[in-house]
Amino acid sequence: MSENTKLREQICLLAKSMFDRGLTGGSTGNISARTSDGGLFVSPTGTSFGSLDPGRLSHLDAQGTLIGGDKPTKEMPLHSAFYDTRSTAGAVVHLHSCHSVALSLMPDINEDNFLPPLTPYGIIKLGKVKLLPFFLPGDPAMGEAVRGLAGKRSAVMLANHGPVVAGKDVEAACSAIEELEDTARLAMMTRGMNPRTLTTTDVHALVMKFNVEWDV
Repeated sequence: MSENTKLREQICLLAKSMFDRGLTGGSTGNISARTSDGGLFVSPTGTSFGSLDPGRLSHLDAQGTLIGGDKPTKEMPLHSAFYDTRSTAGAVVHLHSCHSVALSLMPDINEDNFLPPLTPYGIIKLGKVKLLPFFLPGDPAMGEAVRGLAGKRSAVMLANHGPVVAGKDVEAACSAIEELEDTARLAMMTRGMNPRTLTTTDVHALVMKFNVEWDV
C-alpha cells in the first residue's frame, strides 16, 4: 500500500470516528492533510465525515491546483491560511462540535484565550485558542483572520460556527480538536458553579515542561 493510499484511508477513518461519536454531523466539517510532495488531500465540498470515500478526496498539488478527486471544501481559505503561516502544519481539521460552539455564544468569553484552564491536556495540545468573530460560511475573510495571527496559534474558534485546529499530522490534529471539544464540554457543564481551575502557576509549569506554544 502506497503512502498516499494510507493517508487517504487514515483521513477517512478518523473522520468517520469523529462523525460516529457526534463531534460533527450531517455534511458539516472538513479535513485536510499534507502529502509527502507538498500537496494536499482534502474532504470534498458537501460531503459527510461519516461516508468519505478515500478515492474521491480532493487532491491538490503543491500550488493548490486540483489534480484529482472531487471539488474541495469551500473552507479552503481556512486550511490554506494555516499551512501558509505554520511550517509545522501537516493537517487541519474543522468541526461543528456542539459544546465548543455553545461556549462561543457565551457573553463573557476571553477572546484571546477561549478555553478556561480546566485540565492540563487542553493547554498541552492546543496552547491558547483564539476566538474569532462570526463570518459567513466560506467567507475568505476567515482565512485572512487566521493569517493575521501570523502562525502564532495552532487553533482558533470561529464564533457561532466551530473550531479549527492544525497539527503536525492528521492524527495529532484530530486528537487536539477532540481535546478542544472536551474542554468546552467541561466548561459548559460547570458553568455557573465556580469550578476550581488550574492556577496561573500551574499553567506556566505546563507550558515550560511540555514546551507549549503560548503566545503572550
